[in-house]
Amino acid sequence: MMLKSTLSGLTGRPRAFDGVLEQAGRIILGKDHEIRLAIACLLADGHLLIEDLPGMGKTTLAHTLARLLGLQFSRIQFTSDLLPADITGVSVFERERSEFRFLPGPIFAQLVLADEINRATPKTQSALLEAMEEGQVTAEGQTRMLPTPFFVIATQNPAHQIGTFPLPESQLDRFLMRLELGYPDRTAERALLAAGGQRRRVEELKPLLTPDDLPALQQEASAVHAAGPLIDYVQALVEATRQNPAFQHGLSPRAGLALLAAARAWAWLAGRDMVLPDDVQAVLPAVARHRLRSAQGGGYALAEDIAALIRSVAIP
Repeated sequence: MMLKSTLSGLTGRPRAFDGVLEQAGRIILGKDHEIRLAIACLLADGHLLIEDLPGMGKTTLAHTLARLLGLQFSRIQFTSDLLPADITGVSVFERERSEFRFLPGPIFAQLVLADEINRATPKTQSALLEAMEEGQVTAEGQTRMLPTPFFVIATQNPAHQIGTFPLPESQLDRFLMRLELGYPDRTAERALLAAGGQRRRVEELKPLLTPDDLPALQQEASAVHAAGPLIDYVQALVEATRQNPAFQHGLSPRAGLALLAAARAWAWLAGRDMVLPDDVQAVLPAVARHRLRSAQGGGYALAEDIAALIRSVAIP
């Protein structure tokens, strides 16, 4: 049985999250499913990669979540001349005190937007990705803990665009989920054009939660019950990727753990205390596509191959 929320007094997501989903949907029009996935990623204590063309709302989504969740926000614009110290911070010598003082870099925030991460060199990318993995920064021989909660949303332009350094598979695996926002539908785009953009509306958003709320909510999400047959289903999906000729290689055990964590968060957002196969299927594309390589050219696994995988594995 899942823990009861201190914010709602009821099993399931707190009422404040209804407002988060609603308000975010008013900013990122026509993308309710993607918004829910992004929030599930946070609840599962993971990091999010958003890959799409410029101007599709990637940065706006990050700003919106930071405002609604009351998180300290920092933005890092990745460029080809960005150095690791520009992310982690540097020590400066203070003549008055005759000692060095560490100036924390922009990584020391609760929600960090790593904008266009693939425009920086691999060495600089690694400075961010190591911080994501360890939850700490080691600079000049001293280890410093990052804030809690700590959530990275990285945006990435398509790899075929000029001046990009694609993330290798080992670094892609640091992201619990990968999303594509895609073009809005006709109705949503018409509303966006009529409003003249959403930047001003983002600045008007008020926090609906506080950073102190999130660790308890993440614990609730992780406590959602996954029955034995459901775990068998997750394992069957993972094993099926290893035998499927559509993929160059299958999902790792760590990917299986990520899939189950994301499914628990998805179920929690639905107000349930038990994971269903539908929850696993809802998050599988976002968790798996960037971890699988298509046998047809070596890019990300094709969406239709993921859909076919889901159909091929029997639900217990």
